Amino acid sequence: MRPIWQALIVIAIVLLAEHGASVAVPQQPASTMQSMSVADLEKTADSYRAQKNYEEALTYFKEAVRKDPKNAHLYNKLGLVELSLGDYAAARSDFARATKLDRTYPEAWNDLGVISYIQKKYGSAVKYFQKAIALDENRASFHVNLGVTWFARNDMEKAMREYTRALAIDPEALARNSAAGVSAQILSREDRARQEYLLAKVFAKMGNVDSCLVCLKKAKEEGYTDLGNVYKDEEFSQVRQDTRLSEIIPPPASK
Repeated sequence: MRPIWQALIVIAIVLLAEHGASVAVPQQPASTMQSMSVADLEKTADSYRAQKNYEEALTYFKEAVRKDPKNAHLYNKLGLVELSLGDYAAARSDFARATKLDRTYPEAWNDLGVISYIQKKYGSAVKYFQKAIALDENRASFHVNLGVTWFARNDMEKAMREYTRALAIDPEALARNSAAGVSAQILSREDRARQEYLLAKVFAKMGNVDSCLVCLKKAKEEGYTDLGNVYKDEEFSQVRQDTRLSEIIPPPASK
């Protein structure tokens, strides 16, 4: 299983694919672009975005929203391109515009959470991710995003709850790069170790001993200092029956 922190570092780029991508297309002159339909502009912009040619994608999405200024999905896609270009102020503005045009658009609320998380506005990020979840409770990535934000706020119990819910929806939610949401902050080694231990608890609670042991091994590699708690914490009661645990974390010496 890929450590969750590694997956989260690159989600900001991976998430762009969820909103549509198509094959490469030749660049169009400005006069031709102005004569294109909104649908063709969007398709062309998606193609440039798939190539990571965000400057060209930006041009086409801007023309698309100029022609269709009440299209929430176009504003959200424009915001995603601006996010990739590092223009957070513009991205936030366009995500917010998308939510105003369509109050029931969960991806736009999620992407507002993305921006807030990147800017370390964790209180706002929590609010936006919760709004996205309220609109679509069965999106594992939304729960992962909220869990990561709770982790950033040192609320381990709530983080664990969201990770658990994400895994209940999608057993692979923490084992692969998600295509939605973002946690672009690169965690410190100490935080990575702490998060791996927390994820080990999540898997242990779910009865997934193999994944639990993988996370414990990662926590050890990252230098987690309280590994001995695996022999105390209730969540690991089942894992303690597995002989592989002692190979990763030696049991405490008998008194």
